[in-house]
Parts: sequence; structure tokens; C-alpha cells
Amino acid sequence: MAGAASKKEVSVAEKLDALFELQKIDSEIDRIRTIRGELPLEVQDLEDELSGLETRISKIQEEMKELDTEILDRKNATKDAETAISKYKEQQNNVRNNREFESLAKEIEFQELEIKLHDKKSKEAKVRIANKKELLDEATERLSFRQVDFKAKQAELNEIVGETQKEEDELIKRSEEAKKKIDERLVFAYNRLRGNAKNGLSVVPVDRDACGGCFNKIPPQRQLDIQSKKKVIVCEHCGRILVPTTIED
Repeated sequence: MAGAASKKEVSVAEKLDALFELQKIDSEIDRIRTIRGELPLEVQDLEDELSGLETRISKIQEEMKELDTEILDRKNATKDAETAISKYKEQQNNVRNNREFESLAKEIEFQELEIKLHDKKSKEAKVRIANKKELLDEATERLSFRQVDFKAKQAELNEIVGETQKEEDELIKRSEEAKKKIDERLVFAYNRLRGNAKNGLSVVPVDRDACGGCFNKIPPQRQLDIQSKKKVIVCEHCGRILVPTTIED
């Protein structure tokens, strides 16, 4: 019975050792992904900004085209009005009475007002085109600068991925091997705790008489139980698995 108890005690200790080793491996994976993780966000932000600038440029160009079309339409309308004026003036030469003459005069006056309106609106459209041209130049210049930034960040990301991918793959392999030394129930609990913890820590050592995860004090007797490694003990406050400050074989 004593031999069985001793074997059981070693088994628990080995599980705790394996859990802590697994935590160290996974924390290193987290570190690599954190270093890499900031860059993809920056690259994504730049991609979004470039897309926004391209959309803005396209919209400004479309608005400028619409204004050009408006100016052309008003130019054609002015020609039509001038043609109408010429026709009405010719008709005035052949009127039979003052009423017809006045009627044609009003038509001529109306067309002249239309010409003035088209001229006014055309000038306003040209001013708007000039303003939009400034906005277009600014947006195009910014797009050019941000494209350079994007290419640099993308190259940096590709370089880091290239440098860390091999290391990450090796760590993932070691993580899987470490899990094989632990029963499925503990692995499940470990993964659940990692998923709930912001820092990914589910196995923590006792640090200055406190939990290394939530920093709540641990009673002396419980510290002795943790130090003995005879059973898996979790923090009463955060639920993390507790191990001695220095795990010994």
C-alpha cells in the first residue's frame, strides 16, 4: 500500500511538472503571437485606410465628372436658348400686332434669363470642381504615402512570420507532446482556464505567499499542501492551478 501511495504521489507530482512545463511552452507561443499580433492589426488598419482613400478618390472623381457633365449640359442649354432667341427675334419682324410682339419679347427675356442662370451655375460648378481638385490632390498624395507605409509594414510582418513560424511550430509540437503526459480531464481544465484568463495563464506558481495569477494571499497550510505536490490544488479566488515557486523533481 505504501508503494502504491508513493507511486500515486509521484504521478501527481509528474502531472504538475508536466502542467507547468506545458504552461511555459504555451506562454512562449503566446509571446510570439503577441509580437506578431500587433503587426497584422497595423497592416489591417493601413489596408482599411487605403481602401477608404481609394473610395474617397473614386467618389471625388465621380463628383467631378458629374459637374463636368452639368457644365456641358448648361453650355448646350445656352446654345439652345441663343437659338430660340434668334428665332423669336426673327418672328418679331413678322408679327401682326403689339400683343404678339410683347409675347415674343417675354420669351426672349425668359431665354436671356436662362442663359444668365446657366452661366451663373456653370461658374459655381467650376469653383466646386477646383475645390474638389484640391481634395483629390490631397487624397491622392496621402494614398501614395500610405501605400509606402503599407508595403513597409507588410514586409516587416512577412519577415517576422518567417522568423517565428519555425519556432512556433516547434513549440506547438512540444505543447502537444507535453499534453500526452497529462490526463484528458486536466488538459480540458487547463485549456478552459487558459481560455478564460486574459494573460493565458492557467498554471501559476505561488509568489510571495500569493497566487501568481490573481495575487490573492494563500493560507500557510494550503501553501504546504501545494509544496508537497500530493494533489492538484487550485486557487480559491481565480481557479488557476497552483504549483510551488520552484518545481522540484
